[in-house]
Amino acid sequence: MAPLDPGREKAILDATFDLLSEMGYDRMSVDQIAKRAKASKATIYRRWAGKPELVVDVICRRFDMDVPPVPDTGSLRGDLVEVVRGLSEAAERKHGLIMGLSSTLVSHQELARTLRAHMPARDLGGTRALVERAVARGELAALVDTVRLSELVEALVWHRLIFVGPPLDDAFAAESVDRVLLPLAHAWTTG
Repeated sequence: MAPLDPGREKAILDATFDLLSEMGYDRMSVDQIAKRAKASKATIYRRWAGKPELVVDVICRRFDMDVPPVPDTGSLRGDLVEVVRGLSEAAERKHGLIMGLSSTLVSHQELARTLRAHMPARDLGGTRALVERAVARGELAALVDTVRLSELVEALVWHRLIFVGPPLDDAFAAESVDRVLLPLAHAWTTG
């Protein structure tokens, strides 16, 4: 990936996001992205291998930017509730895009593979820091796999959003933490 001027990169990512939201993955082209961003296709291809990589970059950056870092609430439970709440709010804001991409990921295996390749490194909301705080406070006996914990939070939110439907409210966040996340985090430190 060749580096781009930050302003040029932002224009391309914004154009991609807007077109993706407006017309979906299938109907969107690199030509349209270039035109909307006032950039050349060559500029885009110097930075991204193709449309799948560009779309994945947009998805990952937009969700990472939308999920605020978790404040230290003073307890593992409170921190986890804030993680679920933050991701839920971000997912609800992007509901249309998520629903459109869900079907696209099934029919476009190249896009799905590219997205899967970028997901494992994410630490939404600073899960590692909240686990370290919980261990320091004595709430967890040992560190747990924060990637696994983040994936579980995401799975709960996506399942609710896609299959059950909103609201992703405070009750959902509390139930997710009390019935799933806390019991598993404790089980992972002993098992």
